Amino acid sequence: MSSSVNELLDLLTLERLEVNIFRGQSRDIGSAQVFGGQVLGQALSAAQQTVTGRDAHSMHAYFLRRGDIDAPIVYEVDHQRDGRSFSVRRVVAIQHGRPIFNMAASFQVPEAGLEHQSDMPNVPPPDALLSSLEISERVSAVIPEKMRRFLRMQEPLEFRPVHPEHYLSNKALAPAKQTWMRVRGELPDDDNLHRSLLAYLSDYELLGTATLPHGLPFAQGKVQMASLDHALWFHRQMRVDRWLLCDFDSPNTSGARGLARSRIFDADGVLVASSAQEGLIRLWDEARTGGSTDFTQQR
Repeated sequence: MSSSVNELLDLLTLERLEVNIFRGQSRDIGSAQVFGGQVLGQALSAAQQTVTGRDAHSMHAYFLRRGDIDAPIVYEVDHQRDGRSFSVRRVVAIQHGRPIFNMAASFQVPEAGLEHQSDMPNVPPPDALLSSLEISERVSAVIPEKMRRFLRMQEPLEFRPVHPEHYLSNKALAPAKQTWMRVRGELPDDDNLHRSLLAYLSDYELLGTATLPHGLPFAQGKVQMASLDHALWFHRQMRVDRWLLCDFDSPNTSGARGLARSRIFDADGVLVASSAQEGLIRLWDEARTGGSTDFTQQR
């Protein structure tokens, strides 16, 4: 296992400070603030440590403030309910004495029931596609340095977009795309770890889908985007060290916000999870109106 993957696993291994209180560190991935997927994964990791015999099946979160990369994050877990089949935990992430994020996660005793799922899109396999890093290197001359740094920092992860033109095209495109993604290297057989890592991965690529009909590729750095809320449903067991296909679509943008959704399939076509996110989307000229560049004020 590479050192970068070990760093990612360490990121999701929280320090227990007290009963129901945990502390996590941050990893700089080239963004201006703590990556939202990191907080999602760490919050779920904290909640999972307070539940036994039940698997997470859904999580619903709100991002409240910009996270400080240079400061630890404290996670407080509240036991909202422990019923016969379901448990609910509320998690608040705190930095500098203020909440930056909150989440509710629900857990269920494993049980059998009715089964159906939607079909996976017919797309090329990942081995037939270029990685996002390879694509960025081929078009490095037209990608801002900040974006190139962001893409280079994704070393423990691998992304293979089905439609690489989405990264750069300034033409209006359909609000849909597909991307294969995985964590590099063999990971432990720990279902809780794989769910936390999927929460981490689920924040990549998602919101950018909402910009496609407007000819505003995120790789060119012309838009300000920030996650506002995030929902993730776990349908079946999965491994994030195997290829997963994320099938994204965006049904709406309005009010400087965009909504995006994702269906997540394994390589055998099994629907393992679904996600949805609404986020802030502003053109940079609009974002800077009034002279402020403070993210928390803008949001």
